[in-house]
Order: sequence, then C-alpha cells, then structure tokens
Amino acid sequence: MHDVERGPAPAERSAVPLARDPGQTLRFADHWVPPTPVSGINVQCRLRHFAIVSYAVDPEPLRGLIPPRFRLDTVRIDGRDQALVSAVPFLNVDFGLAAYPSPTLEMAQVDYRAYVIDQHSGERAVWFLGTTLDSWTLPLPRYLWQQPWHPARTRFDCELEPGGQFYRHYRMHSASAWGSAELSLRQPVQQAPTYPGFADEEPALFCLTRPLVGFYHRLRDRRLGAYRVWHDRLAVQPAELLSARFALFDRLGLVNYARQQFPHSVLVHPINVFTVFLPPTRLE
Repeated sequence: MHDVERGPAPAERSAVPLARDPGQTLRFADHWVPPTPVSGINVQCRLRHFAIVSYAVDPEPLRGLIPPRFRLDTVRIDGRDQALVSAVPFLNVDFGLAAYPSPTLEMAQVDYRAYVIDQHSGERAVWFLGTTLDSWTLPLPRYLWQQPWHPARTRFDCELEPGGQFYRHYRMHSASAWGSAELSLRQPVQQAPTYPGFADEEPALFCLTRPLVGFYHRLRDRRLGAYRVWHDRLAVQPAELLSARFALFDRLGLVNYARQQFPHSVLVHPINVFTVFLPPTRLE
C-alpha cells in the first residue's frame, strides 16, 4: 500500500476549533525540558545535513489525516488560518545505543510531518504522515513496531564552506515508490529570513524545531503510536530554496509541485545530536 493512512472523514470528526496559537510569544527558556536519563535500547545519534523545509497549507485537507485527539497548530497568514507541514531530510550517523557501547549505523531518512497540539496533554507535537528510510534495518520499525516507514534510496551531495558554517551546496535525492523527493538549497541567504504568521524568529523556531514527541497510525492495527526524542536547542540557520519536489505533499493535495518552490521557511544545520527513546509506545 503506497498511501498515507487516513483518519475519519471530516464529517465524522468532532468539531474541534483550530488552534489559535498562544505560542506567538513562546521562548525556549520558558519551556526548557531537561535531558531524560537513557536506558535499555534508547538510541543516541547525530543527524547530518539536517534540513526542515516547511509549507503553510490549507488546514482542510489535513483534517482527514489526523485523529480527533489532535488539533492543528495553526498560524494566521494574510487573514487566513494556515497549518504547517514539513519535510525533514537528514543522514542519520553514529546511530547506536545511548547507555551502552554498541555498533553504530548510518542511514538516510526523510520525515514528513504536520504540526499539531495533543489535546490530552496540551503538548506541541508532530503527526507523522510517513517516513522514508534507506537502510537494511527498515523491517524493524516497519514490521515490528508498525511505524509508517517506507523504503527509499536516498543520496546527499553536500559541501560546506571552509569555515563549516554554511553550505556551498546542498542537494538531496530520494527515490521511493511511496514518496520520492528532490531538494536543492544554498547559503548564506541574501536577505534576512521572515517567518509568516509569527511575531519574530524565536517562536517560529520553537514551533518548527522543538516538538519532542511524534504520533502516527500504526501500519497494521491502525492504533495510535508515539515515540519521543530529546535534543538541545537546534542551531539551525536559514537557507534559500533552489528547487524542491516532494511527491507525498503533491499526492495528498497539500502542496502541489509549483507551490513547493515557495516554502514558508527553510532551515538547515550540518549536524545535530538527538536521543531517541525506543521502543515506541502503542497508545490506543
């Protein structure tokens, strides 16, 4: 099956108002989450060539994809409520157990997600539309944990400037029957970045980079699954989009290929350290 698992049709869902974001004044210092002790099969990894390419979209097509437990975390742009979705490519390196010495893995990954608020906890979160993974380990998350992960062949062609702060070029290509992708970026940007719908940069970065929990529909039993991560504040920098082609966003009617050339924002950083708390949990 090569499609995103859908929730109830809009007519079947309870009338939940869109989230008017009290987080326009969100600050990282006010919502600091300390590191959680690691144990068992918790994983620590470094995410190289980490990028977040975000789009402001009409909320209506997303409502049928997301369970009633969540409401869309929206912003107001040009007088309209808009939801946010992101494609997040990265090369996962040094992927190994956080608590014990272990062999490490390297794998290329692209996450596709929408920004939501969990109405049970009030926590900002992401809803995973799906993920592509280029690794022989794919059967573990896909079949054992029932995560909506799909096979891909993904390559990065990236080069940093001598100082290591900016990319001379950033290119990513992912071939997948479920969701192919192409991305080309450049830095530094010629103009100061803007974040439509946000009062200033910090609340935008908080909303786009700080969710520490992701939810999804399990592939086989359709129950709700979740997993958590932890990372320090990400030192992302703006980048300029040269071209993008995300098949999933076009197929779902969220952002067609023409509109994909005009993102809400583009953020990138050469490498970040993440802790992933495994195994995922089944919530319902």
